[in-house]
Amino acid sequence: MIYVVKAGDTLYRIAEEYGTSVNELAYVNQLWRQNDLVVGQSLLIPENMDRSGQRDMYVSGYAYPFVQEPVLSESISVLNDLLVFSYGFTFDGDLIPPITDDLWMIEFSWNHGVKPILVLTPFAETGAFNNMLVKTVVENLEVQERLIQNLVFTVQDRGFAGVDVDFEYIFPEDREGYAAFVGKVREAMAGLGFSTSVALVPKTSSDQPGLLYEGMDYALLGQNADFVFLMTYEWGYTYGPPMAVAPLDKVRQVVNYALSEIPAEKIVMGIPNYGYDWKLPFEKGVTQARLIGNVEAVHIAAENGAQILYNETSQSPFFRYEQYGVEHEVWFEDVRSITEKLNLAKEVNLRGVGYWNLMRPFRANWVLVGETF
Repeated sequence: MIYVVKAGDTLYRIAEEYGTSVNELAYVNQLWRQNDLVVGQSLLIPENMDRSGQRDMYVSGYAYPFVQEPVLSESISVLNDLLVFSYGFTFDGDLIPPITDDLWMIEFSWNHGVKPILVLTPFAETGAFNNMLVKTVVENLEVQERLIQNLVFTVQDRGFAGVDVDFEYIFPEDREGYAAFVGKVREAMAGLGFSTSVALVPKTSSDQPGLLYEGMDYALLGQNADFVFLMTYEWGYTYGPPMAVAPLDKVRQVVNYALSEIPAEKIVMGIPNYGYDWKLPFEKGVTQARLIGNVEAVHIAAENGAQILYNETSQSPFFRYEQYGVEHEVWFEDVRSITEKLNLAKEVNLRGVGYWNLMRPFRANWVLVGETF
């Protein structure tokens, strides 16, 4: 059950009305004190805190190896896969491991009955996407074979359960070659009993223009991977104008297009575990939004006396506040917006959902997922 805070509410009154305790209500929603209640805030009223049962849908999430263990522990009980972000590679096809050792995450996953997945990205030593790396591995079969051999060795040596290929900014001429590469990775992994997934940028049509979209063929990639991770977020982003990160109307457009190209049982719908704080007025090319967590967003509203509003079209919470004479606009996710996304995934019978990312606390979300799925 979700309760939206009204003026004059107290933790005690809400807990009493819904037959729970103040401590449980505060714990699930990560409230430190009464003053953390914000008008318009969505609270999860927990009904069943036992998340150990069998889930009906697949749930995954990305995390860097420097994630704090207590934060990861909040989500691990509802996950099927933990996507370890990430391994890059050189122009010779040698893997570049994460800067922080990931062995603890692999062991942590297995100890909780969760499969650790190696995420492969076209990151060179700089740690940024490099589409020339993509071009090299797609067009140079010798480098491609070496990279796949290194993947096989590393997955076995480190104890991974599969590979997630996350390439972006693929050149249009490499569209088919990239899908073929994913198919070769899948063939190599399947022979050892491992899975292969691929991340897809949020397209709404096959001929969508732009370097981010033109090299990504939903149909071919869906055929060549065991399943796909569908990015449905970053509509509101660091350099763009203030808006929801994953507005439900846009998410539905992406999902509908994906369903026209890929079977529903192969699609994992991405969900963002973050928001943005923009300074106003927005100036294109100048304004840079600050990345924040969803729990952090509510604390910002509380500290600045803001009221949280809810946009019905995007099904997303937002608010404005003033600090040091500067106005801000914040968009983030709460249990209402997450519920709408989970309902969409269930409505169209998707394989499940996956989170980018697990680095920030959002306890109510994991309780919600455990109760919903």
